[in-house]
Amino acid sequence: MHIARKRFGQNFLRDAHFVRACIDAIRPQAGDTLVEIGPGLGALTRPLLAQVPHLHVVEIDRDLIAWLHTEFPPERLTIHAGDALKFDFSRIDATLRIAGNLPYNISTPLLFHLAEFAGQIRDMHFMLQKEVVQRMVAAPSTSAYGRLSVMLQYRFQILHLFDVPPQAFHPAPKITSSFVRLLPLHPLPYIAQDPAIFAKIVAAAFSTRRKTLRNTLKTQLSDQDFAALGIDAGLRAENLGVADFVRIANYVQAAHVPH
Repeated sequence: MHIARKRFGQNFLRDAHFVRACIDAIRPQAGDTLVEIGPGLGALTRPLLAQVPHLHVVEIDRDLIAWLHTEFPPERLTIHAGDALKFDFSRIDATLRIAGNLPYNISTPLLFHLAEFAGQIRDMHFMLQKEVVQRMVAAPSTSAYGRLSVMLQYRFQILHLFDVPPQAFHPAPKITSSFVRLLPLHPLPYIAQDPAIFAKIVAAAFSTRRKTLRNTLKTQLSDQDFAALGIDAGLRAENLGVADFVRIANYVQAAHVPH
């Protein structure tokens, strides 16, 4: 029997009702190129393979990799051994549908990593900590709205589908989970001319939540710059929408302001 490893953030979904709910939300089709992150003990892997002829999985745990090799033939399951945070999803030359019960201890950096491949992704379905999903879907001027909200809403439409209680997992986590769908926006409604500058602006603006934009972005923008943008420098980052951050980033990029 596999012992869940804390360092890998392993909490295995085992409740048949919620497994079925996840599969129903994903709606796998025979022609899909599906990638499962963290297949674990196969709770989603088996029902996915019941509906698609082949599945890619990304797994870091060597014991689970060995077990997966014994459970599934290579013509049905391609196992990419390694860290999903470092995996190059463009190696799979197709439009991807990605799913998984993500390790909660790496969920935020993993979502940022996956956003880099948004142009190759059709959709993503993930089990995540409910608090993280609330931050992902949060609207401006709410307490949950922050850097994660802006960076993901820039690239994705995000839908909170349903919650999953701790007892649906083994071992049971101390928090409630949520299943979420991310749909890449094509085309992007607001285009940052330099995505790196956009990311730096958003990170700087939210670096100290209680400070105003005048303070958090003082190395990038003067009061005159804020006036030119039509943005009140006395606001906080949480008061701006994605479009506002894109406008700021494009202004900084066009003006060659230090960033």
